[in-house]
Amino acid sequence: MNRKAVAALCIALLIPVICYYVLKAASDEAVVMPRRFYVDSVITKTVDGKTTTDTVWHKTENITLVNQLGDTVSLHDIQNKVIVADFFFTRCPSICPLLTKNMAKLQQSFSHYNEGRKVIDSSIVRFLSFSIDPERDSVLALKKYADKFGVDHDNWWMLTGNKKTIYDFALNELKLGLVDGEGVDSSFIHTQKFVLLDKDYVVRGYYNGLDTTSLAALAKDIGLLMLEKDRKKKFNIFQPQ
Repeated sequence: MNRKAVAALCIALLIPVICYYVLKAASDEAVVMPRRFYVDSVITKTVDGKTTTDTVWHKTENITLVNQLGDTVSLHDIQNKVIVADFFFTRCPSICPLLTKNMAKLQQSFSHYNEGRKVIDSSIVRFLSFSIDPERDSVLALKKYADKFGVDHDNWWMLTGNKKTIYDFALNELKLGLVDGEGVDSSFIHTQKFVLLDKDYVVRGYYNGLDTTSLAALAKDIGLLMLEKDRKKKFNIFQPQ
């Protein structure tokens, strides 16, 4: 990236916090939330002659893998947080290092200082990076890669496990093969998309992890989902849980 692009990205990554406070004060009518993707069913009810419909959105199924610390973890272990996910492999010579670098910058935008020490706030968002080469991406390889990019292990999991499980999850749950222009090959998922899930594990957006404009949109949408969360349960931003 040139200096202008880097500066634009840095500004974009401040948006989640700014967006939260600005939108929190705005009227409900002024806020347009990120859309939901993939309908499972539509339920129609008639009560006292009045017919209503209720959309059941696709809830991403659970997946259990091993992270870079050797811990067995599950998607549904993540409670009441926004989730940002991507796919990579540690030997990737092309887009993966750039994707990881940009996600690391996004993670750092949720940091604050506590007693002179920089701390990543873990109450807001969880980052997930799924290896598409899990046979070679061991726990040790993932830990080394994560440390290279300054990953905070408390709220960013780099995941390995059964290859079919990971690929089925990418294609059938996150629907990466359906994203326009993605061209995902089911035999080798190499995508530059970041996927945003809400606290109910519903897909709320796809973003180009190499594009500053798309990353700015992701940052904004994280802020909006923070606001959506706040409407249902009051919480204090940047306070440890």
